[in-house]
Amino acid sequence: MTVADKKLAAKIYLYLAALFITSLVVSNLIFQKFFYWYPVDIEVFGENLFELSVGLLPYPLTFLITDAISEIYGQKKANQVVVAGIFASVFSLGIIFISKSVPATSWSPVNDGTFIKVFGNAPLAVLASMMAYLFAQFIDIQIYHYWKRLTKGKHLWLRNNFSTFASQFVDTFSVITLLCSFGLIAWERYFGLIAAGVIFKIIIAFIDTPFLYLIVYAFRKRFGLKIGEEIDLDDYATATPEK
Repeated sequence: MTVADKKLAAKIYLYLAALFITSLVVSNLIFQKFFYWYPVDIEVFGENLFELSVGLLPYPLTFLITDAISEIYGQKKANQVVVAGIFASVFSLGIIFISKSVPATSWSPVNDGTFIKVFGNAPLAVLASMMAYLFAQFIDIQIYHYWKRLTKGKHLWLRNNFSTFASQFVDTFSVITLLCSFGLIAWERYFGLIAAGVIFKIIIAFIDTPFLYLIVYAFRKRFGLKIGEEIDLDDYATATPEK
């Protein structure tokens, strides 16, 4: 691989990491709005199966990105993105805390009451999401690479779905438990929200599989990668100088 290819691969990795971190932080900030993602009333444990937080809309993208990074750049780079996401989440907590502390002007379009109503629970939500996300993402990466080694780089759909199913269940169970424990969501909604969240994420996992294949195909074609081969961004010494 040439130096130019290495630089391009590094730039793409940076963009994927940016998408990952943005999706994670935004999902924590918008979680208080709930919506119907399918116009049918089906109740599970007393909750509408199709009633979810809008915070779940960008969140599945994080698992697609970590799977893509795991496949192309390896486990180490995927773990680095997860750690960067934790740092970004903690940093966003600080920004929210400072923003809540300073008083709004009399002419401010958003007064203190509205701001606190919208973002007041964000620190607890970020904490809950961060803890759940930490467990889920590392589980996703570990399971993904376990199946990658077991299948010798083949059957991409298998490791993508198996890792995502397990990690999404852990994530949903953990974050709903923590949000209920913090008093942000009533306990009577507990089992219904878990069921709705898991089913939604499983459906999304099936849907994102073709996109993962497309991403991996594009990388392999552009960089001439074999099945199971990864791009080592840390090893520039082996790159062929440009002529």
